[in-house]
Amino acid sequence: MPVTIPEGLLEQRALGEDWGRWLDLLPRRTGDLLDEWHLTPVASPLHGFCSIVVPVTDDDGVRAALKVSFDGDEESLHEGLVLQRWGGRGAVRLLRADPRRRALLLDWLPGPDLGDAWDVEACEIVGTLYGRLHVPALPQLASVASYVERWLHELDELGRDLPVPRRYVEQALSLGRDLLADDRPQVVVHGDLHYANVMADGAGEWLAIDPKPMAGDPHYEPAPMLWNRMDELSGPLAVGSVRDGLRRRFHALVDAAGLDEGRARDWVVVRMVLNAGWTVQDAQRAGRRLDAEEQDWITRCIAITKAVQD
Repeated sequence: MPVTIPEGLLEQRALGEDWGRWLDLLPRRTGDLLDEWHLTPVASPLHGFCSIVVPVTDDDGVRAALKVSFDGDEESLHEGLVLQRWGGRGAVRLLRADPRRRALLLDWLPGPDLGDAWDVEACEIVGTLYGRLHVPALPQLASVASYVERWLHELDELGRDLPVPRRYVEQALSLGRDLLADDRPQVVVHGDLHYANVMADGAGEWLAIDPKPMAGDPHYEPAPMLWNRMDELSGPLAVGSVRDGLRRRFHALVDAAGLDEGRARDWVVVRMVLNAGWTVQDAQRAGRRLDAEEQDWITRCIAITKAVQD
């Protein structure tokens, strides 16, 4: 029985023909998986940027989540492989997978996520999770270096088109090359570990979801915990300045994880300047100027770059 696709996910059709083809296949593909795996939907489908998640029960009435991802999402290609390697230690448990159809059956996590937790406490939780997730890298994974090398080249080509102080751009280019040249043991890097990607399992344990797995330096991880939930750092309940809040988060992460502060800081600088560059590239590809939301995002990238170094 085909599944109704959420409107928010259908909007991704505007991203190109490959998305349109996947969305056309998705109702039947998801329905076939439900039938073949003897799963019964128990709530309306949820969705992320490039996947649908159907809350289900199996033949025994046990709750689970059926996740089907976009065929063209390169970053999550080996999500199932990495979840299998983690084996439920620090991350959601994988129950079944169909790599050809990009389908995963996962333990149901009732939540909540870390979105409403005190941000420093959330950073301490995530910093502790790093140690469980950063197992020796699997040979199938693309490396952080392979991505970042390309991204640095693209950043360099932007030149003066990037509305970021030139000293930060030059710093990111230099630091990025130094970080990639430093040969260190490679671990499995989650790649997108932030507040919404850590869920409670119902027994008091916090578990990571939605990895974008790569092989690389564990110090690559902290940046998403800084750029998410930034609004609250300048809101009515904020303690101190935005800079103070960002630094509290950064040090909570580094201390809980036992990371090298200097190396973690360097990766934050590189990732934030790269983020600003991608925003400009997206606008250029669309043949338009930066809108107000994009300009605000670049301002945030600059604020984080500055805060971790002051």
